[in-house]
Amino acid sequence: MAKYAVISLNGRQYKVSEGEEILVDLITGSKAEANTLLLVDGDKVSVGKPELKDAKIKFKVVSALEKGEKVEIVKYRAKSRYRRKMGFRPQVTRLLVEKIS
Repeated sequence: MAKYAVISLNGRQYKVSEGEEILVDLITGSKAEANTLLLVDGDKVSVGKPELKDAKIKFKVVSALEKGEKVEIVKYRAKSRYRRKMGFRPQVTRLLVEKIS
């Protein structure tokens, strides 16, 4: 089994492993601080209540500002010829998980 962790970052949860790149909501600072909720290292599983204090995840910011996938919003009302289509691309940050300890 591989080493991975479940973290909470900006109100969302992500499953990460070492050497993996993840896309998260835009981070407006130089450091990304995450709370570790679960840590799995082979057969050893550590569950936080609600978080693990001794587990640290080290990130490297690969790209501070990118655009995510397009999100389309469609409004429709029946029998009234009302249709609206709108879309946007959210701003995201790309992080590289360097070390899980």
